Formats: sequence, C-alpha cells, structure tokens
Amino acid sequence: MVLRDRPYALLTLLNAVLLLRMPLLSLALPLWTVERTAAPGWTVSALFVLNTGAVMLFQVRAARSVTGLPEATRAVGRSGVVMLASCAVFAVTAAGLGAWQAVGVLVLGAVLQVIAEMRHSAGSWQIGFALAPADRIGQYQGFYGTGVPVARTLGPVLVTTLLIGWGPAGWLVLGGIFLVAGWATAPAVRWAERSRGPVGPVAGAPVAERAGGH
Repeated sequence: MVLRDRPYALLTLLNAVLLLRMPLLSLALPLWTVERTAAPGWTVSALFVLNTGAVMLFQVRAARSVTGLPEATRAVGRSGVVMLASCAVFAVTAAGLGAWQAVGVLVLGAVLQVIAEMRHSAGSWQIGFALAPADRIGQYQGFYGTGVPVARTLGPVLVTTLLIGWGPAGWLVLGGIFLVAGWATAPAVRWAERSRGPVGPVAGAPVAERAGGH
C-alpha cells in the first residue's frame, strides 16, 4: 500500500505544499492586486495571460534539462528559491507604489512565479514517476496526484489568510514555506532512493497540471 511507503508519502506532501502556487495565482494574487495595490483592475487579467502564455511557450524547453532524479531534485529545490523571490517581490507592492510602478512590480513577481512553476512541474513529474514501483505505477501516481485537489481545496483558505490577513509579512511566510518544501525534497528523494536502490531516468516529457495552474 502506498501509504506505507513513507518516503513517497512525504514527497507527495511536499509536492502538495509546492502546488499552493495554484490558488496563489488564481485567487490570492487577484484579491491582493485589487485590495492592496494601486494597480488597475485589468492587471489581474494581464497576469493570467502572462502565466498561460509563458507555460505554453516555454514549458517543454524548461523540462528538457530534467532527465533524471538528480536534475529533477535540483529543479524542485530551485523552484522553491524562485517562489520565495516571487513572494518577496509581490510583498513590495504594498509599499505605497503608484499604479504603473505596482504593475511593473507585479509583472516581475509573475515572471518569477511562472519560472518556478515550470521548474517545479518538470521536476515533480520526474520524481513522482521515477520513484513509483514498476508494478504499482497507477496506484502511486494516483496518490501523488492528490496534491492537486488538496492544494485547490485547502490552499485558498491558507493563502488568503496569510496574504490578505497578514499583508506583506504573509507573503514572506508563504515564500518561506515554498523554500522549505523545495529544500526538503532533496533529502526526501535520497531517502526514497535508499529504500529502492538506484533509479534510472524516465522517458517522456512532464505534463503541467494545466497552463497557469488554475
């Protein structure tokens, strides 16, 4: 049973945490833009278009370098670092910026966010598939995939409480959560590898949850 595979269960949990970027983009960031910044309302739509267009154009290219578990682990770890940077940039928009200044800073934060998204998507796909036993891939992949509904169900409450309730400090806390989850992926992968033996590369390209993650 997959729940008895503690390293894989931990990786599934860490992946769910990193997937909090989905409600961040689809719910918390629009609320933040409208309620806490001077940016015009159309900025919300522009950020969605930016995210979706970047994923469509660059997701495959971003995944090409992820050919095995070492590369996948590094990709996920770096995605946590970039998400922290993105959250820090978004936090700046509460500092009394003018409308166009706020738009520029929001676009910078969104660019960092989508870079992190593409790196995480590529790395997490490789990790979830490569560490699943060959005779139980369906069961393991189904369990690993629960990170998406968990993030979509519980994430809105968490991210809106942090960001709308705590303000800029909430952005930094959320960024720290992403950083820790990304960093913790490496020891969790090593733990899983020790319990299985050497794991080779997985053929194929990662499939993003959905363009823009919404």
